[in-house]
Amino acid sequence: MGIRRESLDTLLIRAGADATKLADARSHADRAGMDLLGGIARTQAVDDAMLAETLGEMTGLPVLTEIDVEQVDIELVREIPLSLSRDQGILPLWEIDGVIEIALSSPAAIKTLDDLRVLFRKPVRAFLVAPGQLKDLTNAAYDAASRSASSVIDEIEEEEGYVADDLQLGEDLLDDPNQAPIIRFVNSLLTQAIKERASDIHIEPFEKELSVRFRIDGVLYEVVKPPRRLQASIVSRVKIMAGLNIAEKRIPQDGRIRTRMAGREIDLRVSSLPVRHGERVVMRILEKGSVFSLDGIGMAQSTLDTFRDLIRRPHGIVLVSGPTGSGKTTTLYSALSEINSPDKNILTIEDPVEYELKGIGQTQVNPKIELTFANVLRAHLRQDPDIILVGETRDKITADNAIQASLTGHLVFSTLHTNDSSGAFTRLIDMGVEPFLVSSSLVAILAQRLVRRLCDHCKEEYAPNETEISDFGLAPGATFYRPVGCEECNHKGYSGRSGIYELLVVDDEVRALVVAGAATGIIKNCAIKNGLKTLRDDGIRKALEGVTSLDEVRRVSQEEAAGVE
Repeated sequence: MGIRRESLDTLLIRAGADATKLADARSHADRAGMDLLGGIARTQAVDDAMLAETLGEMTGLPVLTEIDVEQVDIELVREIPLSLSRDQGILPLWEIDGVIEIALSSPAAIKTLDDLRVLFRKPVRAFLVAPGQLKDLTNAAYDAASRSASSVIDEIEEEEGYVADDLQLGEDLLDDPNQAPIIRFVNSLLTQAIKERASDIHIEPFEKELSVRFRIDGVLYEVVKPPRRLQASIVSRVKIMAGLNIAEKRIPQDGRIRTRMAGREIDLRVSSLPVRHGERVVMRILEKGSVFSLDGIGMAQSTLDTFRDLIRRPHGIVLVSGPTGSGKTTTLYSALSEINSPDKNILTIEDPVEYELKGIGQTQVNPKIELTFANVLRAHLRQDPDIILVGETRDKITADNAIQASLTGHLVFSTLHTNDSSGAFTRLIDMGVEPFLVSSSLVAILAQRLVRRLCDHCKEEYAPNETEISDFGLAPGATFYRPVGCEECNHKGYSGRSGIYELLVVDDEVRALVVAGAATGIIKNCAIKNGLKTLRDDGIRKALEGVTSLDEVRRVSQEEAAGVE
C-alpha cells in the first residue's frame, strides 16, 4: 500500500475542511504535545466521516463506515486488553476466510499489525474507521465481552494469594481486564446492571451474607451473593470511585461516579449508609443526554392535551404527586423541555440535580450551608424568573414561598408525596398553609405511578376471570394480556415501564370545597363527577391496550372505592 506524501492538513482542506478550525486543532495539538489527529479529536475540527475518508486516501487502506457491534467476534476482542485497544486505536472485528480483519483509527496504528499477526497466528487485514465511531464501537464490544458479576466472584474464589485491600483508582469503569479482582468484580457489576437496564444497584450486608440486588422496572432482583469477607473491599472500591472518604464508616455519605460505557454517558449517584452489619451502598444509574418528551411518557391523549395547556399558563402551581420512584422527575423535566425557549427564564431547585437541562438554571440544595429549598426559592425570585421548579415541597416555609411566587406572576412546578391527586390539598393544609391560599394558587395536581410494560415478544392474550371482572369493574368479554417470559425479557415477562396518570384540574367547585375544609374523598368524588380519570381507570386503559397487565395495575394503584361515598 502506498502512503501519500501530502500532509493531512492539505488533504483535509482539499476535502472541504475549515482551514481556521484545522489551524486551531494544530495549535491545540502542539500545546498538548500530541499529533494533529489528537488535536482534531479534542477540538472536533473535522467531521468523522471526512477524516476517515482522508486517512484512507493517505494510507490506501479501505474505509468502513457501517459496523454493527453484534457482528463483532467477542472472542477476538477478549484477546486484547481494553487499555491497549484504546491506546493504539485498534479493534479486531471478525475472521473471514482465515484472515482476521482489524479496525484502525489512524495510520499510526499500522505498526501494531505485525504484533496482531503474531498474537492471532493468522493473517490480518486492516480497515480504517472514523475515530469517534471506533471509540463507541470499542466501548460497546468490550461491554458485550465483559463477564457477569457472578463469574468474576467464582474467579476470585479460585485465585490464590488474593489481597483484599489491593485497590486501584481508574479513570473509567471499563479498564484493563487484568486488574485487581475486586476492581474486576465492581466493573462487571456495573456493566451487567447497565446491560440489564437496572435503575439501582443495592449492596447490602447482613449477619452471615452479602447480597447484591438490581432494581429492574421497579422490582428488586437478587443477582449475586459475594463472600461476606469481601464486603469491606467492595464497598471501599465503590467509595473510591465516587470520591467518598473510605476511612469514614460512621456517617452516611453521598457521591457520584461519571463514566462512558458502550458509547453512552452514564452517571451513578452513590449513597452509603452505616447499618448493623457494615455499610449499605445504593447506586442510582442515570444516563446523561437523556431526551425528555411528554409524548413518550404514556399519557392518554386527552390528559396530555389538558396538561400541555396547564404548563403554558402564566402563573399558578402545578403539582406532581406520587411515591419515590414513580417518575415525577421525568414528567417535570419533560414539561420543562417542552416549554423551554430563549424568551423564558427557567430556574430549578433540586436535591440532587439528576439530569442537566440545556438552557435552564439548575441549583442543587445543600443544607450544610443553609442552601435549602426555601432559601434558594427566595433567591430565585430575585433572578427575574418566568418558571420555577421546586424539586420537592417538604415544609410550610417552602410551600408558602412557592404560593407567594405563584400569586406574584410565576408558574411553579413542584412535587409532593401523596397517594392520589386530591390528597395534595390535605397535605398542604396539614403543613400549615391556609386553605384559601391553597385553593387560589393550585391550578392542577397530577398523580402518577409506573407500571411495567409487557414484553411484546411473549405476552399472551386471555379473558379475565370473574374475580378480575368484579375487582376492576370490567365489561364481560373484554380481552387483556398477561406476562409469559422469554429470552428477550430475561424470562420476566416485562420489559420497560410506562406511566399511569390522574390529572385533577382545580375548578371553582373544587376550590369551594377546599376553602370549606371538605374531606379528601368528597373532593375526589366531585372531581370524578366532573370527568376525572383515576389512576386505576388509566391503568385499565393501558391493560386494554396490551401495554401492561391487570396484575400490574392492581400492584401500583389504590382501591378507588376506598373513601369514596
